[in-house]
Amino acid sequence: MRKARMAKIRITAQISIDEDELRESFILATGPGGQNVNKVASAVQLRFDVARSPSLSEAVRERLVRIAGRRLTKGGELLLVGRRHRSQERNRADVRTRLIALLRDAAVPPPPRRKTRAPAASRKRRVENKTARGQLKRLRGRPRED
Repeated sequence: MRKARMAKIRITAQISIDEDELRESFILATGPGGQNVNKVASAVQLRFDVARSPSLSEAVRERLVRIAGRRLTKGGELLLVGRRHRSQERNRADVRTRLIALLRDAAVPPPPRRKTRAPAASRKRRVENKTARGQLKRLRGRPRED
């Protein structure tokens, strides 16, 4: 007896997610569609459990959480809603494309920070400004009696 092969969604060369990690539900959409919009559940809600996904490394997961913002639920699920198109299939493809784009953005590590120093001229200017300011404040005091 052979197991049914799970479809994988390729994100990058190193990252791919299983179809069964995605949960889709169809809801009534708002917007254009005429009477059809009241009859057919053409909008798609796609849920991807970021917190418990075995396909993501810890670094990618952290970046995805940061990128996702308000689209992430308190339970750690990424919730994407597609209602741009009139057909269920096009909304479904649109939401999956947006998920793949988010995951690709999260897969790119930020460039390493290069330490820099302030130029000597600006450091000298800063010290001179501080000295001048201190001199001004000293002049505000009571006059000395000689």
